[in-house]
Amino acid sequence: MKYELACFDMDGTLTTLRSSWGWVHDVYGVDNRESYDMFCSGEIDEPEFMRRDIALWKEVRPDITMNDVARTFTSMPLTEGIQETVAALRSEGIRCVIVSGGIDAAAKMLSDEFGFDDYIADSLETYDDGRLTGEGVMNVDLRDKGVNVREFQKKYDTDRDHTVSIGNSFTDIGMFRNSALSIAFNPIDEMTADAADAVVRSKNISDILDIIFA
Repeated sequence: MKYELACFDMDGTLTTLRSSWGWVHDVYGVDNRESYDMFCSGEIDEPEFMRRDIALWKEVRPDITMNDVARTFTSMPLTEGIQETVAALRSEGIRCVIVSGGIDAAAKMLSDEFGFDDYIADSLETYDDGRLTGEGVMNVDLRDKGVNVREFQKKYDTDRDHTVSIGNSFTDIGMFRNSALSIAFNPIDEMTADAADAVVRSKNISDILDIIFA
């Protein structure tokens, strides 16, 4: 057995969305372009970026709850072939995990539905009654998702030499650097494609299996 751990990005990899945060924006009819540009230019950090995103939802729905957000994900568009891919990898003893800067409610839904072994993503802080406080919890640092890969390697008693990572954007390069095999799945920029060992452009994520099992 060549690999023991497969780390998947979520947004743009397991879903066809640019962002699970953006999906909630679309559902509630809000636009975070201003804060997105500020985050990309370094004017605000990730916690402040999350805070501003959540504030947009609360403007539309002041008492928005975690369940409200989670319900939006039941209709988000998914990449074809997830079930087949996870089943094939797990049949070979390969643990499958999600490492995402998206929202953990979306990652949990995918994990439960398709049989992933584990996941980590950013959280939304809530009051005891489930209403959002307006704060996010940064569990994944988009500047280095490799930290989370290493944590999963430790948790599942494996190492870089037995890890494969799959992602679509420059924020996944940290995962690539901590994996023996890196696959850019429908990469959105040349930086990501150049950083990966292999590039797969397909509507069906199961096409990565040919590379992993080669």
